[in-house]
Amino acid sequence: MTEPRSPSVELKSLQLGDRQGAESADSGIGDVDDLPVPQQIRITNITCDSFKISWDMDSRGRERITHYFIDLNKKENMSSNKFKHKDVPTKLVAKAVPLPMTVRGHWFLSPRTEYTVAVQTATKQPDGEYAVSRWSEIIEFCTADYSSIHLNQLLQKAEAIAGRMLPFTVFYRNQQREYFQQDSPSYRSRDAQSCLMLPSVKDNSGSHGSPISGKLEGIFFSCNTEFNTGKPPQDSPYGPYRFQIQADVLFNKTTNIYFGDFYCMYTSYHYVILVVAPDGSKGDAFCKGRLPALDRSSNCFLTCTEKEDGSLSFHHAQDVILEVIYTEPVDLRLGMVSQISGHQLMSLSTANAKKDPSCKICNISVGR
Repeated sequence: MTEPRSPSVELKSLQLGDRQGAESADSGIGDVDDLPVPQQIRITNITCDSFKISWDMDSRGRERITHYFIDLNKKENMSSNKFKHKDVPTKLVAKAVPLPMTVRGHWFLSPRTEYTVAVQTATKQPDGEYAVSRWSEIIEFCTADYSSIHLNQLLQKAEAIAGRMLPFTVFYRNQQREYFQQDSPSYRSRDAQSCLMLPSVKDNSGSHGSPISGKLEGIFFSCNTEFNTGKPPQDSPYGPYRFQIQADVLFNKTTNIYFGDFYCMYTSYHYVILVVAPDGSKGDAFCKGRLPALDRSSNCFLTCTEKEDGSLSFHHAQDVILEVIYTEPVDLRLGMVSQISGHQLMSLSTANAKKDPSCKICNISVGR
């Protein structure tokens, strides 16, 4: 038997009084004892910008209910919501519809964010004011990551500005000198004894809803080149020592590539995160079903194509900065480490960088 579809409700804002239930002098809203108080609140079907809500109620006074009042708050500030616009109140009103009902509204829900919710039942009176029940218990829940639909929307936006493709030959990774030293115990992402760079969990930089943040393990590499030289830039925000490795060692015909994120940090630069994972690897299994897969030889960001002589040719997008996550350990002996001659531009670091939620180029129509 097919489950009936729950009503979908776009919540409208309403200025209400204090959650504690005392009558509000400026709102004209008061409590009544004969309206049922919602009990056993249940939150289900959670997405990055919606959820289903239902509850139990006593039968007494149920026929008088015309509306539900919902108090939705980010958990870190239970007294008031941190909305993008200051004039948006935290109390929301919906017409009384059969439960469960779907609550959606990208202007107040953000992905991967903890919220608290409480509910009142209400009846609209002849004078236009409301009488309300006492507040229900407070329930906590967390919204989800971006879905594949949302990630494909981000992908389309990134494709629109990627620009023409430029050739490159190496992936590179900058770090401090100590990172590459055999006797350095300072970096958990290094196995000095085995001469390996090890995957580590991705930080929370980029879009707040990206499913790879805080979950995917990998090693960050760059591949962008300077337009005038065709070589990697001599400046870096991550350290004055650079490991370079031939592109075909990491990216070849047995490697899959996925789109992970698109963002900016209040600047004109835009970043695209790509995941490169050997077919059948742990990282590849993580990406399948979570991230949009790209055609290895034909996409707007990073390509690997076979030439007539059987060798591989590599190109990267000119107008975005690519951050490539390789999901497996990399042996330093497969490449070379050298000191760069440029500066360490810390202002360009993307470590835990926050995405600009107001940028029209790299945001989509769900919570940031």
